[in-house]
Amino acid sequence: MSFAAISIGERRVGEREPVLVIAEAGVNHDGEVNAALALVDAAADAGADVVKFQTFVPAALTVANAPLADYQRDRVAGPRGQRSMLEGLCLSAADLAAVAARCERRGIAFLSTPFDLDSATLLERIGVPAFKVASSELTNLPFLHALALRGKPLIVSTGMATLREVDEAVDVLHDAGVPFVLLHCVSAYPVPAEQANVRAIDTLRASFGVPVGYSDHCLGHDASLAAVARDACVLERHLTLDRKQPGPDHAMSLEPDGFRELVRRVRAIEAALGDGRKVPQPAEQGTRAVARRSIVAARALAAGETLTADTLAVKRPGGGLAPARLVELIGTRLARPLRADEQLTEAHLELRA
Repeated sequence: MSFAAISIGERRVGEREPVLVIAEAGVNHDGEVNAALALVDAAADAGADVVKFQTFVPAALTVANAPLADYQRDRVAGPRGQRSMLEGLCLSAADLAAVAARCERRGIAFLSTPFDLDSATLLERIGVPAFKVASSELTNLPFLHALALRGKPLIVSTGMATLREVDEAVDVLHDAGVPFVLLHCVSAYPVPAEQANVRAIDTLRASFGVPVGYSDHCLGHDASLAAVARDACVLERHLTLDRKQPGPDHAMSLEPDGFRELVRRVRAIEAALGDGRKVPQPAEQGTRAVARRSIVAARALAAGETLTADTLAVKRPGGGLAPARLVELIGTRLARPLRADEQLTEAHLELRA
């Protein structure tokens, strides 16, 4: 089954296209524009295709007393609620414009996840080629519909979702006529390896017939590389400048050297996957010539002699008549003599009436 590709900016994303590697800077800038710019540089230097941030209005995202998640409580000093935490993690419109400009200079695409329509409008003015939809917003169907109506391609994470919930979101996107990619995701920080469920990529692809990628929250590289081997067309990983910094996402992010190594291994796996056609590869040609067998004379044979099973053998190297013809040649007369171990050719055979 073939699945459509979509365009995000100048990149094609889909089956048999290079994996779109997204460095999820997220809120790992801690509200500091210079850190955000440094994350752009780190993502570009590591070979990522995209660096992605998050754009939100804290008061529009959460009620005043919304609690922190368990993993956030363990990593965030000071604020005891979501809103106070988020207020320290915002970038201004001017900051985001500066980040987008740095991306332009470094040749890496700029994306951000809007959590409200005002943030989406801001990102449109800055010029994002697509919108990323967070897993938390998959079931926020009115928001998803309004975002889709803006006409930009969507990259939609599916963490925490049942297949039915994904189906409902997909119906909204199809109704809006917007191109989109689904990302398998497990919304834990970090995800235990045994819960990564990478085969869900196959389920999403088979269920919805659209390009499918993976947003990985595991530690290490294993789950990401498994996803690429299962033809994930997008790979998203968190990037930080320092995993020891306090903040909600630093500890489960890759540092620049780790991200660079991930990209190197992703590209190596892409190359190893090939095009799927079962044909001899260029590297096999030398081995093929010496390891395959040919039909040869089992002993010296005279012209006019009739070939029998005892007069023929099958030995290396290849290049002569194929062993598959052995039975066919029994009973054929020789037009010329053969030395022992000499390869049989068509020229040695008398033409049959």
